[in-house]
Amino acid sequence: MFEFIRNHQRLMQFLLLLLILPSFVLVGVSSYNSRSGGNDGVATVDGKTITQQEWESAQRRQLDQARQMMGERFDQKLFDTPEAKQAVLDQLVAERAINAEIVRNHLTVTDAALQKAILEIQAFRKDDGTFDMDRYKAALAAQGMTPEMFDQRMRHDLAVQQLVGSVQQTAFAPRAVANRLSDINDEEREVQEIQFPAAAYVSQVKVTDDMIKAYYDKNAAQFQVPESVKAEYVVFDASAVEKQVNVSDAEVADAYNKNKARFTTPEKRTASHILINVKKGASAAEDAAAKAKAQAVLDEVRKNPNDFAKIAKAQSQDPGSAELGGDLGVVQKGVFVKPVEDAIYGLKEGEVSGLVRSEFGYHIIKVTKVVPETQKSLEDAKPEIVAELKKAKMSAKYSELAETFTNTVYEQADSLKPVADKLGLTIQTVDGLTRTPNPALGNSPVNNEKFLKAIFSNDALTNKRNTEAVEVAPSTLVAGRVVQFKPATKRPLAEVEGVIRQRVTQEEAAKLARQAGEAKLAAAKAGDTAGFGDTRTVSRTKQPPINETAAIAVLKADTSKLPAYVGVEIPGQGYGVYRIVKVGQPAQPDVARRKQEAEQIGRAVGNAETFGFVEALKHKAKAKINVKAADLGAKSE
Repeated sequence: MFEFIRNHQRLMQFLLLLLILPSFVLVGVSSYNSRSGGNDGVATVDGKTITQQEWESAQRRQLDQARQMMGERFDQKLFDTPEAKQAVLDQLVAERAINAEIVRNHLTVTDAALQKAILEIQAFRKDDGTFDMDRYKAALAAQGMTPEMFDQRMRHDLAVQQLVGSVQQTAFAPRAVANRLSDINDEEREVQEIQFPAAAYVSQVKVTDDMIKAYYDKNAAQFQVPESVKAEYVVFDASAVEKQVNVSDAEVADAYNKNKARFTTPEKRTASHILINVKKGASAAEDAAAKAKAQAVLDEVRKNPNDFAKIAKAQSQDPGSAELGGDLGVVQKGVFVKPVEDAIYGLKEGEVSGLVRSEFGYHIIKVTKVVPETQKSLEDAKPEIVAELKKAKMSAKYSELAETFTNTVYEQADSLKPVADKLGLTIQTVDGLTRTPNPALGNSPVNNEKFLKAIFSNDALTNKRNTEAVEVAPSTLVAGRVVQFKPATKRPLAEVEGVIRQRVTQEEAAKLARQAGEAKLAAAKAGDTAGFGDTRTVSRTKQPPINETAAIAVLKADTSKLPAYVGVEIPGQGYGVYRIVKVGQPAQPDVARRKQEAEQIGRAVGNAETFGFVEALKHKAKAKINVKAADLGAKSE
């Protein structure tokens, strides 16, 4: 079990992507409440409809998230299957059922819990571990979210964690079960081996012409040369659109003047402070005492202005900044209480304020650095503006030109020259295209299943007409035309006779090795143990000292009676006979690994119980999927 998880990480990643969609796919509580009923959706949950559009949108979001997570390892084919699409719909249904339960039970998240959760998000922290307001705002802006929208999403996610986590986090696997599984995983088997290599029997093999002919006839597919085409093609993509889009200096200047604020870097201030606390509801005497202490600290600062950080560490009662020498970092307007903010913006660089009273007590403030506002010149901003204007124009122009491309290759289907001339495209040639993608062509736009299907269509092959415009990638269209077709052929026997002779020799030698091995296996079971090699230890947790195929067979063998024997045909090598003489546990168990395995088992139990819980919620919400898996091509139970 543990080896399967380790050795199939890509499959596990895919399963996790299907089971745990990113949080922004989740439908918020307020959104859930606003849904209206209906009978035209792909599913209904708690009387509310999931529309076709919502389903397709969730599929797109899943693709975007997977692309970001997996980078170069992303393979869209994994997500284009009916099963994957059905899984997204199942997930939406589960989410709606969970949302319905949250609403039904009035689950809420306090402001304090929400604030704590946001402050603990690692992406919003500086290297020193403190909260970075700039990163927080930039991250939200990148997703097109306001703080209020982000708070709402976080509240919902935390509520889901409360509901689902109450099941998952309380699940456990009995220690006896975990120990038994780890014992199986740790088991060691001492084994002796006799090998019968096929190579040792090659000299005994006599290959006849009839054997070669029989192999040739039986394995005709091995010698088949698939049908292929030589084709011309044109590619329409962003680069083709860019050639037809220009941005004038007047447009650049107009965009600059209308958006000067974008190219203005506001003044940036960093500040430090020392705080002497005054508790809420303090008496006049307590306030006066705090003020006197603050004044004494201020006097010390004025005597030794360069020791501000040292004095702050010793005297400040602000736990968040005292250890940092009073450093407040870059000041953001609206973050600090107004008296403090006013004081910060009223000081020059290096200046120290007088006593500043706020609701928290008395502050002594020093502005440590002021970076003046700067304005990027038109010349400096021009490349950025040109790129943005060109991108906007290209976006609008693409649809227009894509339609022209599609219509032209269809309406003037006898040649690709008209569309190439009209859109400034280059006609390219490729030879040796087959019905399936060729690894040697890599990411070529013609090495695409959709395009290959089109180029091998009856209209393209028989009538020599242009293919339709095929979208082989986002914003990339390809049209092709068959120049030459080569039908499938079979390589003549004389051409492949040498290859066949070698293969038949290997097969016959392997048969002789197996016969000798099986004879030895029968003799060993009868008591003839001569010829076995030294004892070696085989286990599931270490690289096997024998062939891996043989090791798997040894670990599967019935050892209820020892010695036990197993014969194994080893592909490409021959035959092996193995004598298992001892079964036991390692002298020094790997405690850390066994602990990890127990945790894995516990998580598996938790996932199973969570699945059952969600299924119960779906039943409670009377969830119903209105599209059939069979209609999508998915396997139905």
